[in-house]
Amino acid sequence: MSAAAGALHDGWIVTKRNLIKIKRVPDLLIFTTIQPIMFVLLFTYVFGGAIKGTGVAYKEYLMAGIFTQTVAFGSSLTAIGLADDLTKGIVDRFRSLPMSRAAVLIGRTTSDLLNNLLVVVVMGLCGLLVGWRVHTGPLAALGGFALLFLFAYAMSWVSAVIGLAARSVEVAQSAGFIWLFPMTFLSNAFVSTNTLPDWLRPVADWNPISSIALGVRDLWGNAPAGLARGSGFPAQHPVLLALLWSAAIVAVFVPLAIARYRRVSTR
Repeated sequence: MSAAAGALHDGWIVTKRNLIKIKRVPDLLIFTTIQPIMFVLLFTYVFGGAIKGTGVAYKEYLMAGIFTQTVAFGSSLTAIGLADDLTKGIVDRFRSLPMSRAAVLIGRTTSDLLNNLLVVVVMGLCGLLVGWRVHTGPLAALGGFALLFLFAYAMSWVSAVIGLAARSVEVAQSAGFIWLFPMTFLSNAFVSTNTLPDWLRPVADWNPISSIALGVRDLWGNAPAGLARGSGFPAQHPVLLALLWSAAIVAVFVPLAIARYRRVSTR
């Protein structure tokens, strides 16, 4: 077996170990599922009547933003899981086994991606119940979900760096969430960036969250039109920019996570 095949094989074994852990602690899955459902219901029925000017029904504008926020927040599980394994000495036990060193990171990010998959399915069903619909063909619809999961996987590697740098599970949990809140709300996830001050609008337009959300809206036929959509490269080529953002995040943070893992595991 080649080194790459061995890493993937060992990574899948670690993935199954992490999924079994979720199965035995179902509270984690329950709460990660409840949060996005609450966002869908609150924004649709509480704020939906007050937020206007998107150019489409707000429930359809909203869903892509909620999906993007959910997979971004879901990536924080990677930081928490790695910090927990480091604290309990699980990583040291893995290092004593005849397995690939990359398996721990591959298994962690893959299991969290599968967890995100389940959460997105549940949230999609909730969106259908409140009136959200996909207005494009099956391929475009699948492309929107593929874009979401690519971004989710990329964000898991960011969280992997945070989890390996944190000194405790509590620190990893706080550090994994605190930077995601301004990143999510300073975007077009919930409202058009045209409502922002002129000096802040370019920051929101080039935010990767904005690119993913608008790219998914385009692929699902939920995109706003005119001024509500915005102008410039981010608004005109959101899918391309979303792919570039995801590729850039992976290219930067995978080597950082691997380097950090080597340092942490040799303490």
